[in-house]
Amino acid sequence: MNLVWDQQLLILLGGIAGLLILSSLIGLLLDRRVRTESARAVVDNLNARIRSWWVMTAVFVVALATGGVGSVILFGLVSFVALREFITLTPTRRADHRTLFWAFFVFAPVQYVLVGIQWYGLFVIFIPVYAFLFVPVRSVLAGDTEDFLARTAKIQWGLMIAVYCVSHAPALLMLQIPGYEGQQAKLLLFLIVVVQLSDVLQYVFGKTLGKHRILPRISPNKTWEGTLGGIAGASLVGALLWWTTPFTPWTSGAIALLVCTLGFTGGLVMSAIKRDRGIKDFGSLIEGHGGMMDRIDSLCFAAPVFFHVVRYFYG
Repeated sequence: MNLVWDQQLLILLGGIAGLLILSSLIGLLLDRRVRTESARAVVDNLNARIRSWWVMTAVFVVALATGGVGSVILFGLVSFVALREFITLTPTRRADHRTLFWAFFVFAPVQYVLVGIQWYGLFVIFIPVYAFLFVPVRSVLAGDTEDFLARTAKIQWGLMIAVYCVSHAPALLMLQIPGYEGQQAKLLLFLIVVVQLSDVLQYVFGKTLGKHRILPRISPNKTWEGTLGGIAGASLVGALLWWTTPFTPWTSGAIALLVCTLGFTGGLVMSAIKRDRGIKDFGSLIEGHGGMMDRIDSLCFAAPVFFHVVRYFYG
């Protein structure tokens, strides 16, 4: 992938920069007009999110510019931080420490090495088969059977969500699509843009039009108006971005609708985990967004399905 000479990629990145500039100007205007404390809190949160988006976009562009290696390393770090947040949120016992060592320092790095060397046959089964079988074996050798099944499941689920699912995003760079050689970075950018835009639009529609909550006990801020508006808006943008993908406009819109819907379900599942643990966010690493897992919860569910749909129909 050549970031300099790929005109479509530069246009897409220019569009993202333009959207961020527009958002920053709107945030500045709102900041000068708010009068009440409740409105001030909403605008401050919005502006914090926009500032974080600038930083995240810059980091992502730098990773893209370095080619496949940079993207694999970036997502590997994202997985490491997300796994740490997940394990911190779901406490384990002293007997699990050596199992966690394997999860953090063996299984997670090896998964991304497999992505980097494009070993598809092992990449798709390494964690759900080998890691999942190893985790309970290593834990049982510690001799602690209290809550054994629950403790084992927590580690397996953390590996699955934070590492295995997220690793499918940079794995898009390994796809061999006839007539689309050397352009896979645009496919990765398409996924990130559509899924993250869906989250942003759900937030905006929810704040401006949201009245009817979907599951108030799990995610009080998710409303039907926000969810449907966000998914529809992001799907439309996905259809309009067909020229960056191997899809037709209709197919591009349908796939965007699929990943946005999956992203929404991912957010719900993560919200259920947070409610179960009695917290609002997984962490505070990203200003305005919470933790890393809060930012990528939708990507966790969307990335693997997007990868396999594209590979099956176009690879």
